[in-house]
Amino acid sequence: MERQLVQHAGINFRGISAAGLHGVGLRSLPGNAFQLIKGFFQSRRILREFNPDVLLFTGGYVGFPMAVAALRKPKLIFIPDIEPGLVLKALSHVAQIITVVTEETKRYLPSGKRVAVTGYPTRKELEKWSREDACRTFSLSQNKPVLFVFGGSKGARSINQAVASNIVELLEFAQIVHVTGELDWETVQKVKDGLDPLFADDYHITPYLHEEMGAALRAADLVVSRAGASTLGEFPLFGLPAILVPYPYAWRYQKTNAAYLAERGAAIMLEDGSLKDKIVETVRGLICDTSKLQKMKDAMQALAVPAAAATIAALLEEQASKKRNA
Repeated sequence: MERQLVQHAGINFRGISAAGLHGVGLRSLPGNAFQLIKGFFQSRRILREFNPDVLLFTGGYVGFPMAVAALRKPKLIFIPDIEPGLVLKALSHVAQIITVVTEETKRYLPSGKRVAVTGYPTRKELEKWSREDACRTFSLSQNKPVLFVFGGSKGARSINQAVASNIVELLEFAQIVHVTGELDWETVQKVKDGLDPLFADDYHITPYLHEEMGAALRAADLVVSRAGASTLGEFPLFGLPAILVPYPYAWRYQKTNAAYLAERGAAIMLEDGSLKDKIVETVRGLICDTSKLQKMKDAMQALAVPAAAATIAALLEEQASKKRNA
């Protein structure tokens, strides 16, 4: 997935071998350790060829071999979730600068480190859409509320199933833009094909969105999604109220993200296992109550930090300049 996204943006991509060690069985440990060692030597080769002035890390075990190979290079880490993962916690001890989305993250970090609260960086092209253009892109009426359903870059099966199981009830009071992910695309397409044409016209499905992601966020009155890190940046950018369903197998990090938004009145959190039974009443209770929805919208908008990407870029340039002038 990362390769596709990076190359789609026109940026060169070099992959390295890596695998996780935390939470894996004893049988997998030797093979995973070998992948990390292999990734270390691949990282050294990339460093010799590219000779970077500064390195940017955003988490995941794939960063560990590169970090070890680049111990003498300046490093900036960006922690996208409220709570950092194990690799970023480890890297925070050797990074020159740690950038975080909110003040909340500081309590997870070592004292004495330089920490900058930057907000979550978002793509400029997300903001180019007007409400009218966004609705036109998905053939949406401006006279009926819009629900955006998004399970992340790979989709979310339980969210897809919850929507499919309740699709007629949901379409009675909302139009739906549903990003299904590639794995469930054909299944959801069959659900749409089985709908009465009057309902089917209000159900807009796609396996993935690139340039149109901003249109979906701009057109929506409410979103149902996982609680990955991007929710901390993209939903505030659009002031988009959310029903967040943390991924149960990454519960700790996504639950912390969802709780942060929910505690500030910008979102409601539902457990994955109860979504199918509660999605209709929860969506209806928000999307049909314009006063409550506006309060959530205002609360979400108050969390937006539009200049986050520029701030992180400036800090990277600062470190690169120090390296070149040393």
